[in-house]
Amino acid sequence: MQHHKKGKKFGRTKGKRAHFLRNLVNDLVRCGRIETTEARAKAIRPITEKLVSIAKKQDLAHRRLLVSRMGNRRIAQKMYEEFGPKYQSRPGGYTRIIKLTKARKRDGSRLAVIEFV
Repeated sequence: MQHHKKGKKFGRTKGKRAHFLRNLVNDLVRCGRIETTEARAKAIRPITEKLVSIAKKQDLAHRRLLVSRMGNRRIAQKMYEEFGPKYQSRPGGYTRIIKLTKARKRDGSRLAVIEFV
């Protein structure tokens, strides 16, 4: 039975799925906006929102927490120095998902753009 099974698996095992989502979040932070499938965008949205909430707390412990969660020191530093102060007064809703009308050619997956507000 599939009770209390939350989230998509994306055809990957737990560890590979975690790295996959972490890389998507890192790409989003690096570029500010990425085009991906709707399912992937919906999966990385809560992760990104939590990381921005951590970055808003400007102290050493939360900076180290960002580095450990993101796995890349330079991208965590960008999150801490740019997005933390930028969204300091905003209570939530740091990202937006815009659904595109086109679909991916090879499998017909619906595409979306996820970006920071």
